[in-house]
This record gives sequence, structure tokens and C-alpha cells, in this order.
Amino acid sequence: MKFIDQINLKGKRVMFRFDFNVPMDSNQNITDDTRIRATLPSLNYALDEGAKVIIISHLGRPKGKKVAELSLAPVAKRLSRLLEKQVLMAGDCCGPEVENMLQQLKPGCVMMLENLRFYKEEEKNDAEFSRKLASLTDVYIDDAFGNAHRAHASNVGITNYVKECGAGYLMKKELNYFHKQLEKPTRPFVAIIGGSKVSDKLTTLVNLIKKVDKLIIGGGMAFTFLKAQGFEVGKSLAEDHLIDQAKDIINQSRILGVKLYLPIDCVIAQNKVADAVTKIVPIQEIYPEWMGLDIGPATITLFREVIANAKTIVWNGPMGVFEIDAFSRGTSAMVHAVASSHALTIVGGGDTDVAVQKTGESDNITYISTGGGASLELLEGKVLPAVAALEKCAGDN
Repeated sequence: MKFIDQINLKGKRVMFRFDFNVPMDSNQNITDDTRIRATLPSLNYALDEGAKVIIISHLGRPKGKKVAELSLAPVAKRLSRLLEKQVLMAGDCCGPEVENMLQQLKPGCVMMLENLRFYKEEEKNDAEFSRKLASLTDVYIDDAFGNAHRAHASNVGITNYVKECGAGYLMKKELNYFHKQLEKPTRPFVAIIGGSKVSDKLTTLVNLIKKVDKLIIGGGMAFTFLKAQGFEVGKSLAEDHLIDQAKDIINQSRILGVKLYLPIDCVIAQNKVADAVTKIVPIQEIYPEWMGLDIGPATITLFREVIANAKTIVWNGPMGVFEIDAFSRGTSAMVHAVASSHALTIVGGGDTDVAVQKTGESDNITYISTGGGASLELLEGKVLPAVAALEKCAGDN
């Protein structure tokens, strides 16, 4: 594929697809602008080149209806502050109003179009909607890694109707970290996979077991593996229909010589609530009516030792129900352990990103992905639809 610095942008209308699906409070105040800040290198490059910049994005799930609370206006306001330049806000993402505004747009200026998902055609990858978006630009740059695993009009369909397509600096960085480090990692290579369900990450585990030297499995999904080994796990989250697949992964690790690590103790409670009575027990002693909700101190020590000599660490998924303080210690301890390692560390977005931010260790992680779902699909070994579309566009031209 082509990248932004390989395309002549001077004086051209350049449309950026960003992922500005940022968290907001009830008053529409942005609570975390990480995704906005991540786009500044691409934006500043285009502005320095004298491009007429048009920004498209989605926000939330309005399901094809115009929802005032999901307007991108607060994002335009925040971006104006970060760029120290006014970002014009359109009332729509296509149609006469947008076309009239675009005619007035001068080189070095920026306008943002309204939420793409106000149109149901966006998520349907509708050809006509794609064509309407494409008619507004000369060059299309996709820098929305967080949405790259979706095949929508704004990141797949549009590439069929624009002459020049490319990827922005953020997309380039994401692909570089995940592709290069997964294909040719510096070893020992350790993967830490957590989260609640094996079903969400089964393909990831199957793919990673062939690449890593050590695999740590934590979170709720660990109990399916523990049950596969014959342990009683009480009311802990375990997917009985995946026990055979868990056994296959355990056997595969033995065949390939991959060291597989599971919790050896856990924090248990009768209910997943903040004021629950908790106990720390070995895995063999989980009470029948209780559930495991975090890894215990012995497991934390074990997992720390596992990653002590790692040269590459990839982490996706928390070690417990970290949203509740009583069950957050395991995840927090692992954040500190990963951050203080001497390895190249990649965190795969989503809940793990939130945990890292909450612990205050962001600056000590080599790379934090902006896309949870997209990074997970790369870990699964899949080709992202938006990436495939950019490659096809480059090939056609």
C-alpha cells in the first residue's frame, strides 16, 4: 500500500478517515482524547503540504439516525485546540451543504464532516454512499486503525471510487508494530492473553501458540483451561463447550515446546460486586458456590518471573474484573511488571489500554494500540478489510 508521505497532497482535497469514537461524559465532554492526539502527525503533515483537509469519522452507535448527543462537534472543538487552528464543522457528511462548504475551503484549512453513522448506509458499505463520500476528495487517507477490522463505506467502499488512496502515520505505526513484531519477534517472545471468554480469543490463542515461546492465560478465560485440566472452578466463568478446544491448545503447547502458564491461585467471591467478601485460595480450593474474579498473589509472582527475561511482550486482556477495585490488583500488578520489563512491549488496546492508563504506566509501555478489535484480529492472523482495500487501491493505480 501507499503511505501519506508517498502521495502529492499539495493543493489537493485530502479526506482523512479517523477513529474519533472517543469517550464522553453525560455533558458531551471528552474524557480521553488519546485517539485525537494520535492523528496529529498525519494532520500536520497534510497541512504543511498545503492540503485542503476533510475529516470523516463515526461516534457511538446512532444506528442510522441523527442523534444530537453523538455529534462530532465536541471533537472538532477539541481538535481545534490541539491544532491551534479552527476546524470547521459541517452539519452533515454529504449533500449540498457539505459541497458548498468544501468549495470555500482553502489550502491549509480543515473541515470535519458530521457522524458517518447517522446514515445506515455507512455500516452496510453501501456503494452509492461510498461514491458520495469519494466525490468530495482527490486523495483518501485511512488513519483509523481502530475501525480497520470493519468493512464500511468510509474505509472500504470509498477506495473503489477515489484515484489515490493511502495510509496515515498512525495506521503505518500500528501495522509496523503488529506485523513485524509478530512475524520476526526478538526472543524470548511472551504473549499475555486475558479477558472473560475463551470464545472471544480462541483464534488468537491458536495463532499465537505457533509463534510464542511462552503463553500466559489469565482472566475469566483461564477457568475454561483449568477445568480442562480437571480442576473444579465453582461458579467461575467457564465455557464447557470449549473444553476440548482448550485441551487441544494445552496439547499443542507441549508438542511445540511452548511453555503455557495458568493461574495457581485466585481471588474469589460469591458475587461480582464492590463490597463483596473476598478470599485468596489455591486453584484446587475454589469453593463450590464462589467464583474466581482475579489472579492471586502467588500467580502474580509466577507471571512476573515468566516475563522477567522476555525480549518481546504482547498483551491483550485483563487478569480479572479490574473495573472493581477488589478485583483489580492482579491486572495492576501485571501492568507494573510489563512496564518495568526490559522488553519491547505492545498492549492491544481495549480494556488492557484502560488498565494501563488507570495504573499510570502508559509512558513505560513501548506501544499501546488505538484499536482493541483490530489489534485482536491481527493477533488472530487475519487480514483487516480496510488494509486489504488500501492494498487493492494501490495495486489498481
